[in-house]
Amino acid sequence: MSPKDVTSHPLIARLVQAVGPDHVLTSAEDREFYSHDVYRQMATPLAVVRPGSVDELARVVGMATAEGIAIVPRGGGASYSDGYCATTEDSLSIDTTRLNRMEINERDMFITVECGVTWAEMYEALKEKGLRTPFWGPFSGLKATVGGSMSQGSVSMGSSLHGPSADSVLAMEIVLADGTILKTGSLAAANGRGHFRHYGPDLSALFTGDTGAMGVKARITLRLMRKLPIAMSASFGFASFEGMAAGMEAAAKEGAVSDNFGLNPRLQKAWLGRTNMKQSLDAAFAVYKTARNPIEGLFKLVRMAVAGKSFLDKSEYSAHFIVEGLDVDHARSLLAAVRRAVEPHGVEVPNTIPTVVGSMPFMPLYPIMGPAGERWVPLHGILAFSQVKAFHDKLTALHAKFAADMERLKIHSAAMFTTIGTTGFLYEPVFYWQDTRHLYHERYLPKEFLAVLPTYGENPEARVKVEEMRSAIRDAFASCGAVHLQVGKSYPYMKGRDPRNAAMLKDIKALLDPKRLMNPGSLGL
Repeated sequence: MSPKDVTSHPLIARLVQAVGPDHVLTSAEDREFYSHDVYRQMATPLAVVRPGSVDELARVVGMATAEGIAIVPRGGGASYSDGYCATTEDSLSIDTTRLNRMEINERDMFITVECGVTWAEMYEALKEKGLRTPFWGPFSGLKATVGGSMSQGSVSMGSSLHGPSADSVLAMEIVLADGTILKTGSLAAANGRGHFRHYGPDLSALFTGDTGAMGVKARITLRLMRKLPIAMSASFGFASFEGMAAGMEAAAKEGAVSDNFGLNPRLQKAWLGRTNMKQSLDAAFAVYKTARNPIEGLFKLVRMAVAGKSFLDKSEYSAHFIVEGLDVDHARSLLAAVRRAVEPHGVEVPNTIPTVVGSMPFMPLYPIMGPAGERWVPLHGILAFSQVKAFHDKLTALHAKFAADMERLKIHSAAMFTTIGTTGFLYEPVFYWQDTRHLYHERYLPKEFLAVLPTYGENPEARVKVEEMRSAIRDAFASCGAVHLQVGKSYPYMKGRDPRNAAMLKDIKALLDPKRLMNPGSLGL
């Protein structure tokens, strides 16, 4: 059936009965928007369905798959790896944003949320009670949903200490392909509550990072902890990538950093401008207070005053660290440990960026376009520390190989970095290029923001070149043993996978989804 006459499809009337006429979207514009992620669109689905309860979600999934229609779940829509891009027109895009109920259990220290709750909504509800989840959201948390992060995998807030989004999960309720609901963790036990993840084999892990290939996350129960009252931060400038990477590695191994991120010269120039006098004095005072004695404190201040501004002006690499403490003394001691670890590799500079991030962790999603209105797409890999330099050298060689094409086509690159726990270094290359906006950008971003940005004509050659470079970078990541979050349909998950591991995953997929209708194409399954 062609996209023009989808309203005559017999399933549409039944979907309207199930969720109401306002929540089955069939216009060409709606179907295009909901099937387009930050980067691109694939197939246009039959309809967009917006269930308002878990029962409605289960009914819609069972109804569709019985008719041979695929299910493609969509959270907040801020991803870039084709995760919710349909691969067939015979599919439904499931917009989960109406599934936004929360239940906080302070006594048992867990929260259960429906899959469409955003990280920002959950954070605000918990903050009122002095609580939070260990991992508490990506930078895109104003839009990103908890269900989306469980399907795709997320890092940012809290992941330096507590790992990625999946590590905060206690239990889940999953809608399977036939419309039935599977419970995991302690929820699956007799008289079960959601207070513990492990009771025999950990089935929750099967559904984290699956991009909906195994089932649709309906409800997620996450561990709670007290929100620590004191946050402190420090920023460092580095003369080279190697210095920054060594400093971030050393800090990660202290086990003291709650949040961290590094910036390459291009992004640092955008983020880290000149600071005003008050900000510089505040940073200097913070450095002095964490010194072990007055002489050491004065030495640090002189070093910072002499070298700090020159690093900013030269726009070298930088890294930014946030610690959280039970009280001021606790936070100071953690930050002092970070400083001792990083100082051999760089020079402390005013901590403007982490101060801003700490005050506004969930930022408007303006960065999904370049600073001059360019198209934007990142990719990433999580590397062992021992492999970071090898990958960086390969990426540098690739940039040299493509330099002439990038200059001719006005393609620019940048990069961000973060450490995850004490074992992982996330390297995120980013590309910008001049190209037309999509309907996605027009509907996703505020009109007043778009109004001040330049617009560009079609640039298919640059688009093709960006994808060629992304493919080469994915191969470079694979050669260094990198792994990925947000696998979607973009990263070659099954390529080179251990044969027994691959066979088991395919068998599980066949058991849970025999018709291969749950987000076809995800994980290469």
